[in-house]
Amino acid sequence: MTTSTDIDVASLSTASAATAAASTASLTAAQVDALHASFAADPVLKRTQNAITRVSVDELAIDHGLAASLSTTVSHRIDAWKVTNQQKSGRCWLFAALNLLRAGAKQTLGVKEFEFSQNYAMYFDKLERANYFLESILETAERPEDDRLVSFLLQTVMGDGGQWNMAVNIFSKYGAVPKSAMPETESSANTSRMNSVLCSLLRQGAQALRQLRRNPASDGDAVARAKTRIIADVHRILTLHLGTPPTALDWDYTDDEKVFHREGSLTPQEFLAKYSTIDLHDYVCLVDDPRAEHPKGSTLTVEHLGNVVGADPVLYLNVDISLAKKLARDAIVDGEPVWFGCDVGKQMVRKDGIWDARLYDYAALYAADISLDKESRVRFGESAMTHAMLLTGVDVLDGGTRRWRVENSWGDENGDKGFYTMADSWFDEYVFEVVVDKKRLNPELLRALATEPIVLPAWDPMGALA
Repeated sequence: MTTSTDIDVASLSTASAATAAASTASLTAAQVDALHASFAADPVLKRTQNAITRVSVDELAIDHGLAASLSTTVSHRIDAWKVTNQQKSGRCWLFAALNLLRAGAKQTLGVKEFEFSQNYAMYFDKLERANYFLESILETAERPEDDRLVSFLLQTVMGDGGQWNMAVNIFSKYGAVPKSAMPETESSANTSRMNSVLCSLLRQGAQALRQLRRNPASDGDAVARAKTRIIADVHRILTLHLGTPPTALDWDYTDDEKVFHREGSLTPQEFLAKYSTIDLHDYVCLVDDPRAEHPKGSTLTVEHLGNVVGADPVLYLNVDISLAKKLARDAIVDGEPVWFGCDVGKQMVRKDGIWDARLYDYAALYAADISLDKESRVRFGESAMTHAMLLTGVDVLDGGTRRWRVENSWGDENGDKGFYTMADSWFDEYVFEVVVDKKRLNPELLRALATEPIVLPAWDPMGALA
């Protein structure tokens, strides 16, 4: 039989252990004082403090010699056009995809400068993405709101980012139009307010649909009617912000030889088919997922990642970065630009438009080891795909690649009028995805494409949207 005295002793023992653990885990005043004293006694740290408090830390950490030595010339260059500008939006993946398509369109049209409407593509991506989100909400309606997947869906309801397969889904269903047929608006160039309104609307709609689906008295027709009303609201908001997308256009233009062309009425689907020189469905996403549990040669997909219900899912083929680099090089040498996804902000001088894996030496500046390899950066949230661009040049020496020319979509103020230079070392560390024609794959990889993919959870780093 346990006595009250026994209980008190046990409680005291537990409390003492907790107190001891807390005293070990907590920072003490003496520890903090010692840290201050150690810092003050180090003249190098004091001089570094003086510099960092007055100058950007990047200016101090940059390896000037390395930055100055990174040549911007390449042996193979495709681009002979001006860059585009996504402005204050996250549409890089659509810009990069349309920039890839326009390379062939300009040749077909016989013009040096041409742009597809990025606003048109974004309009239908957002309309379709709203529908995709609501279907995911209905699919998970029996789960509680704090379920990790439901919480993730509600948190990421309506952003601007996307993946290659999502762009293909939009082009396949809605085609494309020239920028003149659906030009930019204030909200396409600055999407934050429109997105916040759409997020609020869709979260409210998610609540209503979950309640209807859980209510035994409501039927499928009631759910369908409610969803239809929500989609109508999304359509109205998008059309107010972005304009009404054309269903047909009377297309005429003058080429660079001053020859006038009158093409008549074309639907967006007909326009894309007429002026696109590639089959979008022949292109495959190669990713470098460095985690050992996802073997090279396997296919990957991400749960609830997409935009068009019933369309092709996001599908990756996991390969060594060296192979991705080789196939990208071969494409550029053959005159084909390459869509790619990367962790854009790491080791970059934006004004100069350069990337190198060793560009900044923060470890030396802070006297602290902050290095992680690529796999560890993925595992611990340090790195993921954040931006998509287009490779338009490569420097090849003795069969090996040395640096890359990149068409960004941030306007022409930085780099070489908006074109950037990427060192080969940066490709290894911070490029995660390249898109190439599957004709470049060997038979083994072609067979791998047909295998059942590993399904990653919605919040996996490989589900990051460029």
